[in-house]
Amino acid sequence: KKTFTEVQTERLEQAERTVLIKCPQKLNEKKLLQYLSSHGNIKSHFFFENRGIHALIEFSEKNSIASLQDAIGIPSAAEHHVVPFKSRLFTFTLKNPVSQATEETPVHLSPQSHIPVKELIQKLCCADSISSQMYILLNDYQLTEENIKLRFLACSLVQDFAHAYFPDSTVKPFGSSVNTFGKLGCDVDMFLDFHDTRKRATKMKKGPFEMEYQMKRLPSERLATQKILSVIGDCLDNFGPGCVSIQKILNARCPLVKFSHQPTGFQCDLSVSNSIAIKSSELLYIYGCLDSRVRALVFSVRCWARVHGLTNSVPGTWITNFSLTMMVMFFLQKRSPPIIPTLDQLKELADEKDKHVIGGYDCSFVSDLSKINPTKNTETLDVLLGDFFEYFGNFDFRKNSINLRKGKEVNKPESSPLYIWNPFEQDLNISKNVNQPQLEKFVATARESAWILQKEDKTQRMINKEPWGLAALLVPFGKSDPSKMKNRMKGIGSETIRSLLDSLKLNNANSLQKAVGK
Repeated sequence: KKTFTEVQTERLEQAERTVLIKCPQKLNEKKLLQYLSSHGNIKSHFFFENRGIHALIEFSEKNSIASLQDAIGIPSAAEHHVVPFKSRLFTFTLKNPVSQATEETPVHLSPQSHIPVKELIQKLCCADSISSQMYILLNDYQLTEENIKLRFLACSLVQDFAHAYFPDSTVKPFGSSVNTFGKLGCDVDMFLDFHDTRKRATKMKKGPFEMEYQMKRLPSERLATQKILSVIGDCLDNFGPGCVSIQKILNARCPLVKFSHQPTGFQCDLSVSNSIAIKSSELLYIYGCLDSRVRALVFSVRCWARVHGLTNSVPGTWITNFSLTMMVMFFLQKRSPPIIPTLDQLKELADEKDKHVIGGYDCSFVSDLSKINPTKNTETLDVLLGDFFEYFGNFDFRKNSINLRKGKEVNKPESSPLYIWNPFEQDLNISKNVNQPQLEKFVATARESAWILQKEDKTQRMINKEPWGLAALLVPFGKSDPSKMKNRMKGIGSETIRSLLDSLKLNNANSLQKAVGK
């Protein structure tokens, strides 16, 4: 397996040799490729649907794009005046559509979104085990090779704008687009990286004298980030073909620019050098590559959570996909024997080149997958799915927190309902946004799911053509039998109320003692 950095470097380079062409609904694929080949060898291509048919064309050589750009015309501006920015987005039309109509055929389109849950449930009912169901879900929901290429191209097209101001910068994706846990349709998180510029600066210092650039100095890195993003945001807004709905959110903890990239169909978030977020992406990439059960379990749990309204695409008081993924990782570290190593164990395997301290936080861990011993755990996904719900349905959230560095429960350092330690920034809780009602809903739904998996008669359900196994968990529970769910929810709520009453009694007793003491 390639390292995270090797994969990123390869895909970024691939994206620089790629163009995106809007095509007519029907076209002669052979003739289009023949024409494009006159500018250089085509390494790969595919078509997809997004407000019309598009073709992604990857050339073998970068200079083929320059040759193609030289041959391409500027659009005639009868009604509008065009902004003369020459990007790698082109429109292909037929000069004489009528005479060429007989040669036109529909092209094969690569899917860019996953199937609806209803269709998925039908598909899952035909599997022979819960493990098979989980792998079917994984295959239908995970990012395809084509979709990943499109994500890196979106970053590369934004990079073309950044290069106007910062020729040495790169725009790289992070998060779900690269950590092996992204599902079709998820947003593209990208960041503007000046890291290579800094590396080059240190090289210059050898020799008898020093030379450095004259650069504008600002009072803080945050201010510099805000100014850079503001300008790039304006640039995309004013000159970027297909960049719409630009929002500059510069006062957030991590300033960013949100925009919709119409040619690729992605919602994008652009920020500036976020080294710790990249390390988190790499850590998840390693966990995802170590054992095929890891990704299958994460995808199933996240799909389950979305169906039951435990997660949401808009920010709020519910559990995020990132928190949920970390909970799955923690659960897999706790198996006997463990399925994945703890972060501390990965740190022990790190060599010199893996050592990274970012902003005072130790982010060192091994990058070479071959140095990590495979697990001796042979549990099936059937067992793991049921045990995941059992484990968190009975987890003592009042007392314990989740720590992936150590791979064990640790006393909560503060009173947030759900406390998951940030693997790198150890003073942060990644689930600080989650409130008590949302956590209770999660626990109740986990218990209900564990109960369904334990009690269901698979054969009978299959005979009755009813959803079973994972499919049964992807049907909102209230619909099948609301009274059962209510009773189990009551159990959770009453426990919480009891614990609150206990603590109130304790506080009253303490204050009484103090009063008597006075």
